[in-house]
Amino acid sequence: MVCSRAAVFSKGGIKIRKVTLKNIIKRQEVASILGDIAPVDELVITDPGGKALIGNNNSGKPLPGCPVKLGEEVIGWVMGGEKAETLAKLLSYLAVQELEKRSLARETLEKYKEISVIYDITEKLAASLDPKQVSQLIVGEAKRLIQADNISVMVIDEDTGLYSILAASGTEYHPKIGFQPGKGIAGSIIASGKGEIVNDVISDPRYIRGTIKISSMMCAPLKIKDRVIGAINVSSAQPLNYTAEDLKILSALALQSAAAIENARLYDRLKDTFLTAVYTLAETIEKRDPYTGGHTKRVMQYSLAIGKELGLADGDMERLRLAAILHDVGKIGIRDNILLKSSKLTLEEFSLIKMHTIYGQQVLKHIKYFKDIIPGVMYHHERFDGKGYPEGLRGEEIDIIARIIAVADSYDAMTTDRPYRKGLCHEAAVEELKRCSGSQWDSDVVEAFLRIDVSQTLGGGKLYG
Repeated sequence: MVCSRAAVFSKGGIKIRKVTLKNIIKRQEVASILGDIAPVDELVITDPGGKALIGNNNSGKPLPGCPVKLGEEVIGWVMGGEKAETLAKLLSYLAVQELEKRSLARETLEKYKEISVIYDITEKLAASLDPKQVSQLIVGEAKRLIQADNISVMVIDEDTGLYSILAASGTEYHPKIGFQPGKGIAGSIIASGKGEIVNDVISDPRYIRGTIKISSMMCAPLKIKDRVIGAINVSSAQPLNYTAEDLKILSALALQSAAAIENARLYDRLKDTFLTAVYTLAETIEKRDPYTGGHTKRVMQYSLAIGKELGLADGDMERLRLAAILHDVGKIGIRDNILLKSSKLTLEEFSLIKMHTIYGQQVLKHIKYFKDIIPGVMYHHERFDGKGYPEGLRGEEIDIIARIIAVADSYDAMTTDRPYRKGLCHEAAVEELKRCSGSQWDSDVVEAFLRIDVSQTLGGGKLYG
C-alpha cells in the first residue's frame, strides 16, 4: 500500500506527523524569507520550551517575544526587535498552511484507504458463494484493518427472526446463540440502520452484561438498499478510542459485504431448492422399484461419510453429493419388465441393465450444471481391477467420486432384500468389501468406509440440502 512520508496506515488509523516550528523553519524557502526580513544575527527563534532553533538563547528559558501560534496552541517564540511580530505572524500563517496541507493529505489518504478496502474485499468476496465463507473473509479483513479482540458477522435468520452468527473471531460470540432484534447495543444499532461507535460500553444503558468483558465497540449494519440483513460488530476488552475513521472503514466493509452475503444466501436457497428437486426426481425414478426404497438417500449418506473420512475438498463433496443422488438416473431408460423382474436376470437382460450408466450420461450431458458429476454417475460400476463397465477403466483412471459411490452403492445393494434373495447383515457385507478390496473396489475407499459408523451415518438427517 502506497502512502506519503507524512502518513502511515495502521489499525489505529492514519497517523499524521505533528506540525512543529522546527520543521517549518527547516524548509529552504522559509529560511530564505527569514533572512530577507531580518539578519540572522538579530533573530532568536525558540520552540515552546525555550530551546533555540535559530540564534542563541543562552538562558535556556523562554525570552520575552512574540508567540508563533497554531490555533490556540503556542508552538514557538520569535525575538528580534521590531521585526519579531512580523516574523511571528508569518510563521503562524505558515504553520496554519502546513496543518491544512497535512489535513488534506490525511483526508486523501483516508479516502484512498476506504477505496482500497472496497477494492480488496470486493475481489475476495467475488470468489465465494458460501455465506459462511464470505462472512469469514469479512471477519479476517476487519481483523486486519481494525484493532479488536472480538469480531462477528451476524445476519437475521428468516425462519426464527433472530440474528445468528455466521462467522466470528475472539471469545465473545457463540454461533449457536440467537440475538433478539432491538436488544442490547448491537441490536439497537441494527434497528436504527446506522453505524455507531460506543467507546464506553459499560456506561451505555443499552448494554446487556455478558460473560466476556467489553469496554469499547463499533457496529455497522449490513444493508441492502433500505433493508438491514445483519451487522458487523467489533469490540475490545480494554478501553479504546474508536474514531470516525475506524467507523468509515467498518461501514465501507459492511457496504460491500451486505450484497455478497445476500447473494450467497440467495444462492444457498436456490441450491437447496435445486437439490431438493433433483432428489425428488431420483426418488420418483426409484419408486418404480419397490425393493429399492430409500436406496438413493442411503447411498448419498454413505458416500458423503466416506468423502468426509477421505478429506475431500468442499467442491468435491458437493460433486459427490449430487452424483450420489443421481447415480441411477439412467434407469429411467430401462424397461419395467427388466427393471422390476422378480427373478434373477439373464445375461442379455443384465447387459441391458448395464446400459443405465450410459443413459445416465446421456441425460446429464444436456445440463451444464451436471457436467462435473457425469464421471461419478457414468463410472460407478467400474471395478478397480478394470473388469467393470461401461468402459473397463482401472485404478485411478476411475474418478474418485465414482470409486466412492461404487462402495456405498454395493454395500447398500448387499444389505437390501431383493425378490430373489435376502439381504446380507452388516458384518457379512463388510467381509465381502474386505475380500474384494483392491480388486473390485479401491482399498482406500473401503478402509474409509470401514472407519465410519453406518448406523450413525443413516441417522444424519437431511444431507442433501
